Amino acid sequence: MKIALGVTGGIAAYKSAEIVRLLQDRGIRVQVIMTRAAQEFVRPLTFAALSGEKVITSMFASDEEHAPNIDSAIEHIAVAQSIDALVVAPATADILAHFAQGIATDFLTTLYLATTAPVVVAPAMNVNMWNHPATQANLEILRKRGVKIVEPDTGYLACGMTGAGRLADNKAIVAAVLETLGASQDLSGETVLITAGPTREKIDPVRYLTNRSSGRMGYALAEATLRRGARVLLVSGPTALTPPGAAEVTPVESAEEMRRAVLKLLPQASIVIKAAAVADYRPKATAEQKLKRKGPMTLELEATPDILQEIARKRSAQIVVGFAAETENVLENARQKLLAKNLDAIVVNDVSREGVGFDSDRNAVTIITRDEVVEIPETTKQEVAQRVLDQVVKLRQQRKATVKV
Repeated sequence: MKIALGVTGGIAAYKSAEIVRLLQDRGIRVQVIMTRAAQEFVRPLTFAALSGEKVITSMFASDEEHAPNIDSAIEHIAVAQSIDALVVAPATADILAHFAQGIATDFLTTLYLATTAPVVVAPAMNVNMWNHPATQANLEILRKRGVKIVEPDTGYLACGMTGAGRLADNKAIVAAVLETLGASQDLSGETVLITAGPTREKIDPVRYLTNRSSGRMGYALAEATLRRGARVLLVSGPTALTPPGAAEVTPVESAEEMRRAVLKLLPQASIVIKAAAVADYRPKATAEQKLKRKGPMTLELEATPDILQEIARKRSAQIVVGFAAETENVLENARQKLLAKNLDAIVVNDVSREGVGFDSDRNAVTIITRDEVVEIPETTKQEVAQRVLDQVVKLRQQRKATVKV
């Protein structure tokens, strides 16, 4: 998920740096667009370093003096089509007027007209400017168009006056952005332990047993959980993925390493989601030296520890959700695991299907709880993650209602 953050000219521009960080903590990419006036207060390099993205400072970039870059001439269209929301914080009276009247004089105002993504603005200005009928009329126009206004706070202003016009608290701005993106904070206050990726079971110093898991499902769950306000403890097997910035990551390799990491973190967690594809077997003995090819070879295997079952046995009041990859009798096998391992829910997918599950950005699953069966047709793993979390929230509410009774 990606947003464009417009930063306009005002003393509050420095606060936008923390907004970048807070959004990144929720797994959201941020590309900053600065007006000319904003650059008088904060240097673009600050936002480039924080966001890891190009900071756009003008409508037309130049490779050489008097030689405009043709690609930059339509960059506002490319950005407009790539973002999930446009956020402006701080938003000056001038930018509000441009937005309301549809006047496009720079990159940010042109982007506003070009995007169909939702727009959030957080005004900041002198109290008299805020109260001026022109500003209030422009705000009313924007509200009617569906622009979300994060009302400024009241207090002592940089100009020395006291009143409305101070930029809203950064956390309030981020909460408004997340709400606009459909990322409710219904997991706020929870600590969610998520496992992801495959494990590797060593045969010798250069070979190992593993599976086709890419880790994408677990990482999608971690990102979605962060956006919904939770603290995330991510125990990850080897993957090529970059974890969400705010996740507390414990890298592991083998099933036994994952077991130790999970049991160590378990007391901190209120919710456990075991999305990792843990190897069921490992070599009974690991060779200290590389095995030489000498014709047929028999490899003796032994079962790895059943981490999910051990979690369910040792948990206190945690909600525990397991994942199962099946190729036959999918629902029957998943329901047996749900009951045998004393889980609150199990997410099962048929990995024999082409194009979903392992090594894919898409998935189709069934979520089974003690009370219901929820079918999730083929969709993105990000959407599957949201639907799984919807069920987690439902289970949590049921648990709390039972405790109250």
